[in-house]
Formats: sequence, structure tokens, C-alpha cells
Amino acid sequence: MTTLFSKFKVLATKYPMVRGMVSYSLIWPTSSIIQQTIEGKSWVTYLFTGSYDWWRCLRFSLYGGFFVAPTLYGWVRLSSAMWPVTSFRTGVIKAAVEQISYTPAAMTCFFFIMSLLEMKTLREAFAEVANKVPPTYKVAVCVWPFLATINFSLIPERNRVPFISMCSLLWTIFLAYMKHLEKEEDPPIKT
Repeated sequence: MTTLFSKFKVLATKYPMVRGMVSYSLIWPTSSIIQQTIEGKSWVTYLFTGSYDWWRCLRFSLYGGFFVAPTLYGWVRLSSAMWPVTSFRTGVIKAAVEQISYTPAAMTCFFFIMSLLEMKTLREAFAEVANKVPPTYKVAVCVWPFLATINFSLIPERNRVPFISMCSLLWTIFLAYMKHLEKEEDPPIKT
């Protein structure tokens, strides 16, 4: 077991995106389980009824590990190349640019791709994006500029994706909530 861990450590050091992919593959389904527990499911209930949606957890794991981690890694690398100096000023600039560019695209992809992974139609996926991205983005603008400024100004580049992945545990619980929130007052988009 020690040999396996040391090999993984070498791999994660040599390929930092792998570290992010592994952490997001674990954090995102964990967030889904926490959100399902908050919505009323419990381990005790699961033992008797099987109430946890493990397919939902798998979708979160696949999306977090194979989509979010690589795109976030790419964004961190790009922003570090554009603003190589680590300071409070550049941290604020990177956080602002992230809120305008990366965040809306990431939220749109989340709702759209997760809908497709649930086998929804394109029309349903587009409707979910239109209904859920704006309120989710409003919350994100209140949370992420602060965390991104800390990430870009205080955290060394090699630890930025793991730091954000830890912060995103709570955020992903919120995303899981928003994803499975049924907004009956919002009719689907007509195309």
C-alpha cells in the first residue's frame, strides 16, 4: 500500500492535473451525498430503502474529475501566464476576470452536461441552463471573488487547484441543490 501511495504521489507531482482530477472525482460525489442527506436521505434510511441516488453520485464524479478539473487547471495555468506576479492586486484582477469569463461558462456547462448525463433532451438541457444559471451566478458573485482573490494572491500555483477543490466542496453542495431544485414556476424555454 505504501508503494502504491508513493507511486501516486510521484505521478501527482509530475502531472498536477491528475491531482486535481482525483480530488474532484472524490469531492464532487461527496458533495452530492451531503446534498442528498440534507434533502432528507440518510445512511440509516439507505440501509432499509436504498434511497441514495448512486447514479447521481457517479455523474457528479465523472463531471468533476473529467470536466471540471481539467478546465479549472487550464484556467489557473492561463491566468498565471497572463498575470505571473503573485500579489493582492493581481489576485483581485484574476478574480474579477474569472467571474466575468470562466464562471458563467463553467455554470452553463455544469447544468447542460449534467442534464445530458441524466439523459434529458437538448431542449430540457437548454431550459435548465436558462432557468438555473442566473440565480446560481448571483450567489457565485457573492462567494467566489473573495475565495479566488485568496487563491490567486496567497496560495502557491502548484496548490491552487487543490485549494479551490477544497473550497468547492461547499460550493458543489450548493450546485447539487440547485441542480435538483425543481423550479415549477419557470416554464421550459420555447425554441
